[in-house]
Amino acid sequence: MKGAERIDALADLSPGSVCQIVSLELSGLLRRRILDLGIVPGTLIRCIRRGPSGDPTAYLVRETLIALRSEDAAQISVRTLLNGEECI
Repeated sequence: MKGAERIDALADLSPGSVCQIVSLELSGLLRRRILDLGIVPGTLIRCIRRGPSGDPTAYLVRETLIALRSEDAAQISVRTLLNGEECI
């Protein structure tokens, strides 16, 4: 791994940031839906933009743009990718 590892919530990313999914703290139907969208551990995600009021946020996941509410994104742990690491 290049650089120090830093684990954050997906909701904390700023637009333009790239991260890798570490874990999902979701349960039930929401967990199933998130997994169906391809958001699984190891997946790379780019934060694209936030809504006018700050919610929802658009993310690029496997060449698909999806929007997640902050309360849902806060339950997804990610590792922010730093300079020189593989990104999308």
